[in-house]
Amino acid sequence: MPAIGYARVSTDAQDLTLQRDALTKAGCEKIFEDIASGAKAERPGLTEALAYLREGDVLVVWKFDRLGRSLPHLIETVEGLQARNVALRSLTENIDTTTPGGKLIFAVFGALAAFERDLIRERTAAGLKAAATRGRKGGRKPVVTSDKLARAKSLIAQGLTVREAAARLKIGKTALYAALMPEKRSRQEEF
Repeated sequence: MPAIGYARVSTDAQDLTLQRDALTKAGCEKIFEDIASGAKAERPGLTEALAYLREGDVLVVWKFDRLGRSLPHLIETVEGLQARNVALRSLTENIDTTTPGGKLIFAVFGALAAFERDLIRERTAAGLKAAATRGRKGGRKPVVTSDKLARAKSLIAQGLTVREAAARLKIGKTALYAALMPEKRSRQEEF
């Protein structure tokens, strides 16, 4: 299996030599590199490495944190590699997805990432529910307040269009239409 290396440091002040030497010693025939923060989505070296990899290749990294921005991103990258039948090996963590033990470790990582996403969803839902019981509603405050709605109705009654009334009140016409819509519907339902 051809080994392809990927190395990354966060800043120009850091040196790629340690990673480059370890990847060369591990038998990498080609090494792609980035000098970019791990939090950045754009990493041209990683993009090139992923495009270069072929079925049966092994992507070798010095350490997993060099590859993924976060655990979910790392899992997503590994799943993408697996779908293409490309293995992954970390030299520092000594994990290799070509082995049963390496596959098990990544299955556990995947389960932990899913668990973390579920916890975030649960906490968000609980927070919104708690806020609702206190009378608070999530999301942005309405642009069209009751005062602005009353003024808009008055302007429209004087002959202005909704667009003109919205411009005078310095609110979007779409927001004003949306605020006026419930009343229009309730009047239609009366008939």
